[in-house]
Amino acid sequence: MISEQEVSLLLNDVLERYGYDFTEYAPASINRRVNHLFQVDRFPSFAEYRYRIISDPAYALRFVEEITVNVTEMFRDPSFYQALRTHVLPVLATYPFIRIWHAGCATGEEVYSFAILLKEAKLLHKAVIYATDINASVLEKGRKGIFRLSQMQQYSRNYMESGGREDFSSYYTANYEYAKFREDLGEKIIFSPHNLVTDGSFNEFQLIICRNVLIYFNKKLQDRVLNLFSDSLEQLGFLALGSKETLNFTSVTRKFKQLENREKIWRKVQL
Repeated sequence: MISEQEVSLLLNDVLERYGYDFTEYAPASINRRVNHLFQVDRFPSFAEYRYRIISDPAYALRFVEEITVNVTEMFRDPSFYQALRTHVLPVLATYPFIRIWHAGCATGEEVYSFAILLKEAKLLHKAVIYATDINASVLEKGRKGIFRLSQMQQYSRNYMESGGREDFSSYYTANYEYAKFREDLGEKIIFSPHNLVTDGSFNEFQLIICRNVLIYFNKKLQDRVLNLFSDSLEQLGFLALGSKETLNFTSVTRKFKQLENREKIWRKVQL
């Protein structure tokens, strides 16, 4: 096991050497993942682990990928997507052009889910989704739009529960063990690296989706990211977070009004 002090040393090394800042991540979560990699790759000592990360950029990338969380699925929490269909899409329909930012998108399953929602609402033609993540290799997977066929049964169930009325299999082509999603969905998604910890705003959006990312940040970093989102939203734009995340008791609380208590969707108010 590596001590908290040693983990802190490693995170500072990664920041100074490669520019990835994990120093404000929630300690329990980051300690667990750093220790997991140390054990999986069977380093005999902390010194050798540290040397490998500092001296080998390819291994440092593996380190970054292991400690960033990439758990996702299509139409995860179907009631959330039901709320987007009911409360958010009708408002987005009133705009001549729709800009959406999906931050911390991982391998892109939830981005394609939202593209399907836009398609069914006949809004995809006038929309663009910016899908960003700190992790370049997961972005590459998302860009390809290819996911495991074994997951499609679960995704289809999620889709139906979210209010989907089409045949879910019409959105992809099955090929051996994989499902490739339709080109007309992927054409409206721009996958791009963005680090929520260090990078700034890059557009004005009507909707920002960032689900189950803030739970890994400490309070200070959460406030920084929430202010970034607030600055990146148009007046009356929407912010959607994960089921265990909230704007209550944060530095942006008064700038937003929650749509309905059950789902974590807020609207930016005019102050």
